[in-house]
Amino acid sequence: MNWYLKVMRNYVNVEGRARRTEYWMFMLVYIGMLIVASVLDAILGTEMLGALVVLVHLIPSITVGVRRLHDINRNGWWLLISLVPLIGLIIALYWAVKEGDTGSNQYGGNPKNEALPA
Repeated sequence: MNWYLKVMRNYVNVEGRARRTEYWMFMLVYIGMLIVASVLDAILGTEMLGALVVLVHLIPSITVGVRRLHDINRNGWWLLISLVPLIGLIIALYWAVKEGDTGSNQYGGNPKNEALPA
């Protein structure tokens, strides 16, 4: 949960790098919340909760995605490749699971060397 909160507190910052753990823990909590909201929407016969969850997480998910790309030394604009049907999603998924650069790159130092969120 600390990784999720770190992203939500840092939701407008596209500077620096996000390691795989930060990205995937955020996505895990986000998708879990989206599933719960979708089930509640189905029970209540609305679409409000799911839309609210997506709206709240829109900017943080983009910024953590950009920082994740920075970790593999790619420009944040490469996030747009996920808009290409099928092939773009496969490439974006590969980059999301790929290990980041071990040393410093043009976007900053290795985030694995930083302290874990408390």
